[in-house]
Amino acid sequence: MKILKKSYIFIQGFILVNLFWLVASLIMNTNVIPNPLLVYKSFGNIINNGVLFHVFYSLKRVGLGLLYSIVVGLFIGILMARSSRWNKILNPIVYFSYPIPKTALLPIAMILLGMRDGSKVLIMFLIMVFQIIVAVRDAVLKIDDTMYQVLTCSGANKMQVLNHVIIPAMLPDLFTSIRITLGTAVSVLFFVESYGTKYGMGYFIVNAWSRINYIDMYGGIIVISVVGFLLFAFVDLISEYICKWI
Repeated sequence: MKILKKSYIFIQGFILVNLFWLVASLIMNTNVIPNPLLVYKSFGNIINNGVLFHVFYSLKRVGLGLLYSIVVGLFIGILMARSSRWNKILNPIVYFSYPIPKTALLPIAMILLGMRDGSKVLIMFLIMVFQIIVAVRDAVLKIDDTMYQVLTCSGANKMQVLNHVIIPAMLPDLFTSIRITLGTAVSVLFFVESYGTKYGMGYFIVNAWSRINYIDMYGGIIVISVVGFLLFAFVDLISEYICKWI
């Protein structure tokens, strides 16, 4: 399975990074770069400090953002690919909005939706939705027109064309897009959860940093890194199960 190969690569990278970390801590001999062994020994305290609770809140925000972005991204992406009129209307908006740093919109999101989960979910949504729109649109555009003609001549309706041609054709690109956007979303959590909340891995890391508790800070970084990999692996598992023809 591909997931086993990627897990093996992840473990290799994890070991190498920890070796570099260990060497750096021994050379620098400073609290800013603690010995990784001390961090791992303190994981019991980190868990007692509620890190799993913070993980839950972070996953909830990312999960809701992903769910909304998939629903909206699928609809708009297919609409743009199948309708030249809508593509002319929406393409300039997508083209303009896609490269804008979404974290720059956090103040506006907090003004509109408050400083609770709504603004965080909105930023997660904005980070992911444009990537999904572009991936879905491009995947549908690559479908040969003869595929539609064959099904239409066979008496297939629009829903059957969607189920048997469009969705199977776009799923591989959709999952690839989800992998990329999830990585970006998890990395942005550090910034997004630093404001207006007391829950989430971003808050946990920043709070530990502000208290000069570098053990907890590095522990939080490890946790969010592992969570990111697990999300990536989860998407891979779903992709392998659904897209068996790849």
